[in-house]
Amino acid sequence: MPELPEVEVTRRGLLADLPGKTVVHISWSEHRLRTAIPRQLLQEHILGQEILTIDRRAKYLLLRMGGGSVLVIHLGMTGKLALVGVDTAPHKHDHLVLSLDSARDLRLNDSRRFGALIVWPAAHAEAHEREFSAKEGIEPFGPEFKTEHLLALAVKRKTPVKSLLMNARLVAGIGNIYANEILFAARIHPLTPASRLVGEEWQGIITEGRRILQQAIDAGGSTIADFLGASGHPGYFQLQFKVYGRKDYPCPHCSQPIVKTTLAGRATYFCPSCQISPNRCRS
Repeated sequence: MPELPEVEVTRRGLLADLPGKTVVHISWSEHRLRTAIPRQLLQEHILGQEILTIDRRAKYLLLRMGGGSVLVIHLGMTGKLALVGVDTAPHKHDHLVLSLDSARDLRLNDSRRFGALIVWPAAHAEAHEREFSAKEGIEPFGPEFKTEHLLALAVKRKTPVKSLLMNARLVAGIGNIYANEILFAARIHPLTPASRLVGEEWQGIITEGRRILQQAIDAGGSTIADFLGASGHPGYFQLQFKVYGRKDYPCPHCSQPIVKTTLAGRATYFCPSCQISPNRCRS
């Protein structure tokens, strides 16, 4: 699933071309995505509108229109947005096509159809955005991602720290790949109860989290299965993974074999030497 870096890479790729363009035609497939495609709202509030800019909140892209309406896009597990010439042959899993006045199409391709499309009409966009944003966690690059806030989130939670980082209602945009990499860099065992972490450990998560997420953005994201940025190119951060997908490979710090386990149904990787088990380090 695209995580914060992949969504941000897509946003930045589209920012080079989309602002100032007008949507002159909209088409869609007959399939549902995670929810039904809002066909009527697209026609009433997106068609004919100039795209002003593209923002990101958590793993969502927000296309802001000149008239005040907003098109919200979630890429799901396999979604990709691409700008292509209008004469480019359609692909099997193209589920939304915004044709622009620049003779290019913005196409959403989603083979597994877990993505989502939401339209906020201009009259209610501000209220919708407040309600939407309140349900999403704090942004890792935002001012609220600091020690005291993370300590407050964790104080009564016995849930493992990895699960807390992946809880989208608490922290925005960090999925399984980056949670593994961040905790390894911070030398914190993923099964450590969040409430046991002290301020210094949370600061390590903040510092390493921002560093790793920025490195991933700079590398174009991570391509594990089929992620492509808006340019159609894959990301390369997977070449820098230290633990994710590296079961039995030597730890880059101590050469102990990387261990794989399962936490809440997700593959979890760690070094048993560098990331001390909570059962060994605390009572």
